[in-house]
Amino acid sequence: MTKRLATKLTPQGERILRSGHPWLFDGSVDSVKGDGQAGDLAIVFDRKRDKFIGVGLYDPDAPIRIRVLHQGESVRIDEAFFAGRIEKARKLRAPLFKKNTTGYRLIHGENDRLPGLIVDIYAGVAVVKLYSPVWFPYLDMLLPHLQRAAKADTVVLRLARVVDARPGLSDGTVLIGELPNPEITFKEHNVNFLANVVSGHKTGFFLDHRHNRRRVGKLAKAQDVLDVFSYNGGFSVHALQGGAYRVLSLDISGPALATAQRNVALNFGEDPRHEILEGDAFKELEQLAKQGEEFGIVVVDPPSFAKREREIPGALDAYRRINTLAVPLVKPGGLLLACSCSARVSAADFFSTVEKVMKRSGRSYELVEQTFHDIDHPIGFPEGGYLKSVYYRVD
Repeated sequence: MTKRLATKLTPQGERILRSGHPWLFDGSVDSVKGDGQAGDLAIVFDRKRDKFIGVGLYDPDAPIRIRVLHQGESVRIDEAFFAGRIEKARKLRAPLFKKNTTGYRLIHGENDRLPGLIVDIYAGVAVVKLYSPVWFPYLDMLLPHLQRAAKADTVVLRLARVVDARPGLSDGTVLIGELPNPEITFKEHNVNFLANVVSGHKTGFFLDHRHNRRRVGKLAKAQDVLDVFSYNGGFSVHALQGGAYRVLSLDISGPALATAQRNVALNFGEDPRHEILEGDAFKELEQLAKQGEEFGIVVVDPPSFAKREREIPGALDAYRRINTLAVPLVKPGGLLLACSCSARVSAADFFSTVEKVMKRSGRSYELVEQTFHDIDHPIGFPEGGYLKSVYYRVD
C-alpha cells in the first residue's frame, strides 16, 4: 500500500516544478514527512501558503527523488488518472496504426507524463520497461489499460540496470499471457523485423528512427547504400525494400550483423544485394575510401557518444571524425544522413559540428532536411529530445 508524503521543496525546487520539468533531484527537496518507500506519492505544498502545487512518485534512494506526475491544481492519483494518460498517449500514436506498422512506442516516459515508464509494442506483445522502482506498486493498476490500448495479449517486463528485481518480477518476466518465442516478428511500414523482447537491447528494437528508415528506403532505388553502425540492419532492410542495388551493413558487433542478415532474410530470403562488414567504423571507413568505394547514400547512425556532461567535448569530436571519414564515400550527387542519439549533445551543437565537416570537405553540398523524433517518441521537456538527424546532398 503506497503512502502519501507531505513534501516541501527548496525555492529552486518550486521553480523547477512550476516550470513543468518532470524531475526533482534530492537537492531540490527541503523536507518530507515520514519514511517513504519507492512509489509513495510525494504531495508537494508550496512554502508560503501551504497550498498543493504538485504530486510525484517518490524514491528515497535515487538522485531523482521525485518523478513528477502532475503540477498545478489538486488532482487525485488513481486508476482513472493513469487510464487517462494511457488513452491520451494511444490517440497520439493513432496515425501510425494506418501505416501497416505493428511496432511502436505506446508510452515514452516523461514525455507522456509517466516518468520512468516505457512501453513498446511489437505485434500484440507489450514490453513494459521500468527505469525506476517507483512503478512496481502500480503495475497491477496499469496493465489492463496498457493491454486495452495496445490490443496486447502478452505483456513482458523489462528492467533497467538501476532497477533491482523483486520476487516474481525480474527482467524478462512474462506478466500476462504466453510467449512461446522471445523473438517477435513485427511490421514497420510493411517491412518485417525481429525483436527479442526478453533479452534484446532496450526493449528489443530501436523504434525511434522509423521515419528516417522509411525516408532512406524511398530514396534508395538503384543506389548503393552504406549503413554505418548498422546494428540489426534497420536502415539496410528499408534500403533493400526501396530497390537498392547493393547495401553494405557495417558494425563492430558480429551478433548484431547476424541479426541484420536474419532481418534481410525475413523479407527477401538470401539476398545477394546485402553484404556485411564487421569492424571498427572509424578504421573501416578509411579502408573503404582507400579502396575507392562510393555510395549513393551513406547513413552514419552511431550509438550515444556522451552519457555524461563531461563527455560532450569528446562526443562532438567523435561526430566530427566519423562524418569527416564518411563524406568522401558519398558519390557525386549522393546523400549523407548523419545522426546523433546523445541526449547530452544539443541539436544545435551536433548540427553545427556536421556543418563544419561539410564546409571543410571541399565539396559543394546542400542541406536537405533536419529531422527529430518520430510521432511515437514525443518531446515533452528539453532533456527528452535526444534524436537528431541531418540530410546533406553532396556534389
